[in-house]
Amino acid sequence: MSNPQAPDSHNVVNSQTTSSLPEAPHALSGDAIVKLLNSSKSGITTEDAESRLQQYGPNRLPRARPPALVMIFLSQFVSPLIYVLVAAAIFSVVIQEWSDAAFVTGVLLINAIIGTIQEYSAQRAATALQQLVTTQSRVLRNGDTFEIDAGDLVPGDILLLESGEKIPADVRLLSTHELEIDESLLTGESESVLKKADDLLDADTFLGDRRNMVFAGTMVEHGRGNGIVVATAMSTELGAIASDVIHGESAKPPLLVRMETFTHRIAIFVGVAALLMAVVSFSRGMSFHEIFMLSVALAVSVIPEGLPVALTVALAIGMRRMAKRNVIIRRLLAVESLGSCTYIATDKTGTLTVNELTARRICFPNGDSWKISGEGMEPVGDIKPPHASPSYKEIALLERLSLASILTNDAFLGMHDHQWRHSGDAVDVALLVMSHKAGIVKAQTINAFPEVSTLPFESERLFSASLNQIGDRRCTFVKGAFEKLLPMCSAMALPGQDVAIDTSSLEQQANDLAGRGFRVIAIASGDKEPPDGEAFAGQHLHGLTMLGLVGMIDPLRAEAKEAVAACREAGIEVAMVTGDHPSTALAIAKKLGMATDEEQIVTGPQLHAAASEQEINQLTRHAHVFARVEPSQKLDIVRSLQRNGHFVAVSGDGANDAPALKAAQVGVAMGKSGTDVARETADIIITDDNFNSIVSSIEEGRIAYANVRKVIFLLISTGAAELVLFTLALISGLPLPLLAVQLLWLNLVTNGIQDVALAFEPGEGDELRHPPRPPKEPIFNRLMIERVISSALVIGIVAFYLYKTLLDWGYTLDEARNGTLLLMVLFENVHVFNCRSETRSIFRHNPMRNRILLFGTAIAQLIHIGAMYTPWISDVLKIQPVSLQHWFSLLGLALSVVVIMELQKLWWLRSGKTNHKFSEFI
Repeated sequence: MSNPQAPDSHNVVNSQTTSSLPEAPHALSGDAIVKLLNSSKSGITTEDAESRLQQYGPNRLPRARPPALVMIFLSQFVSPLIYVLVAAAIFSVVIQEWSDAAFVTGVLLINAIIGTIQEYSAQRAATALQQLVTTQSRVLRNGDTFEIDAGDLVPGDILLLESGEKIPADVRLLSTHELEIDESLLTGESESVLKKADDLLDADTFLGDRRNMVFAGTMVEHGRGNGIVVATAMSTELGAIASDVIHGESAKPPLLVRMETFTHRIAIFVGVAALLMAVVSFSRGMSFHEIFMLSVALAVSVIPEGLPVALTVALAIGMRRMAKRNVIIRRLLAVESLGSCTYIATDKTGTLTVNELTARRICFPNGDSWKISGEGMEPVGDIKPPHASPSYKEIALLERLSLASILTNDAFLGMHDHQWRHSGDAVDVALLVMSHKAGIVKAQTINAFPEVSTLPFESERLFSASLNQIGDRRCTFVKGAFEKLLPMCSAMALPGQDVAIDTSSLEQQANDLAGRGFRVIAIASGDKEPPDGEAFAGQHLHGLTMLGLVGMIDPLRAEAKEAVAACREAGIEVAMVTGDHPSTALAIAKKLGMATDEEQIVTGPQLHAAASEQEINQLTRHAHVFARVEPSQKLDIVRSLQRNGHFVAVSGDGANDAPALKAAQVGVAMGKSGTDVARETADIIITDDNFNSIVSSIEEGRIAYANVRKVIFLLISTGAAELVLFTLALISGLPLPLLAVQLLWLNLVTNGIQDVALAFEPGEGDELRHPPRPPKEPIFNRLMIERVISSALVIGIVAFYLYKTLLDWGYTLDEARNGTLLLMVLFENVHVFNCRSETRSIFRHNPMRNRILLFGTAIAQLIHIGAMYTPWISDVLKIQPVSLQHWFSLLGLALSVVVIMELQKLWWLRSGKTNHKFSEFI
């Protein structure tokens, strides 16, 4: 909602000067705090808010500054492997091997520069994603309700609170209704705290006992309330401990932890291998300096030290791609989990539908059905009776129903800046639009019939009620789910009179509306009020009169049906979880192709009646529609689906959805309609509340995970190939095929460029045409192991064959090493294209789809060729130019790895070990 222009109003404070913030607001009455802050219970004006924002500053805690570029650069040298390289450089200086010392130092610097660029890029991507999710707050300004960025809150603002919201500032409560707050962030207490606005406390009251206050960072668990902002940003209680929160270290994603562990294990293995190689080399008369440098170089080449950084870059790229498709990843673990998702339990409203609920029918108890024209949230259209000219009694009944719709309504609908603005629950807004079309306007109605007490809508009760003063008497008004209101009513309204209720005819009307896909809202009223001394409560709602039923339509998203079909093709089951009537839910599910008959529906009452987990499992096993479900039952559904063997993604937007979001393997929160509690609990956030974006997140998750596997395969297979080459040389009694500096160069040219370029690989296009990956399948599954072994053996054996052949043909040792090094560079230039797919032929990949990889590989080769012609570098590396004919001959040998890997892919597909089809290979 845009900021409003301030109207002339004597009820709104417009003060250009504000007092200092109160030190103990819990010790003062609400009225005293309002006066102290020069505010009013109708809020401050827009101009005053701007002035206060200048005085107090934005309501934002300072974020931990990302490390500076210099610190990122220095951090590249914090690694045991880097310490070894530094030792090698120092050792070379000591024995006056200046060229080796300079080269190792150069390798250190270049590796540090490449690592800095990678890490800085990933950090910038993560920071950009954090800016995409903002917290909104509802405040009273200019006497009206407005939704603003929480960062724009100022002391003196009147803040409105409801369940599911994260409290953005310290607030002295002015009124509460069953308001319960989770203050565990500040107090450590897990139980929610019941708040009471009227309490006056001692100034030294403990933080956890300040029942008339709510604090920044805590969550509204239940109920509603409002209060005046008394502190923002660093002045809040959270601000006092902000340094601990801001500077706390975040946990590493599980995937990176596993890869670091794997790298350490490889390091131990290589250390043992290097020791054995050193013993053999020493026995053959190699100098200690040569042995030391060789061991260092082999360790650097074989140990995938750059793997964690490369994976971070790959995941950051995946996250950036998801953000472009309206998906924000809050936890990197979700990237892994998305690829294994087998079941999506999704909300209906706003996710499968466009979230523009519109009242289209009014069914009165006498059977008359009035049609409502117009679309969306603007009160443009008419309410037309079934016959040409309605009687005044019929119009009076319409006005009576509209009046009840307004008095039980918490939403806002009004004209600002020549545009209709609205806020609040979609049902409430739709009823305001309907009532406006009937000529009943909220502002006039609530002034004429002031509210005495209220029961706000909560998902557990499925209705809202209001007690209002109507002249000299008090009346009760209720709206909500038909089956909740029907037991409250003993009469029904006809034009001109109320008669005894006909339950069966009303049920028939409700079922007819629901069967046509309408969301049914019942409206009732009565001259009922609680006995003296009793608070207005649910037990007082009886003996009411049913006024009518309102049928609402929320149009399906155009892409929803196609997205559901895409999930089915991807081996993912989709179920709709809704509070709607079963008939309404089934009608919508049929349109989406999600369900076909009533056998696939499970209702909330059925879940409640189930006596055991086994009964619940039986209910959920074949269900695709969960109707009249309470939010608390979502957790039961998720756990049951998991017991049935599913890997579950569940969407939610309410505070009560948080347990289900947390229990699911992938919790999906809605960015637009979602509460702060839901968003903070979820693993991913859908910024457009669109089911199609959930499907996109699964597709992008599969792509990101596949790219992680590709990068790992490249680094591990090339390192293993070098180990094979050296092992064969030692067994054969030949001199080592590559010098230490040549191994370092090989590692720099290949791993420093190609692994990052491979992380930019786009999807193969068939991600949603294959079943999910088994959840317990490790990264190093059988396919990965077979591919690593196959490629490493081919590269290592062919390189050894060339090296031995060149020596046998009379080439000098330096010439043989020169040819072997060039072949290894070519091998790895070629092999990176094998890594683009685990099953699809290399010839089916358009190289221009990943231009970064194509040009990065070309640059890697050109750098090596340039080194051959650069005197100082060629002297250090002991390499020299080769003829074009020789280069093409070596390229031909390097292409042998393509042949073997193509045969390996073909064999894997034909053996039926993959879900991919043979036709996809050719």
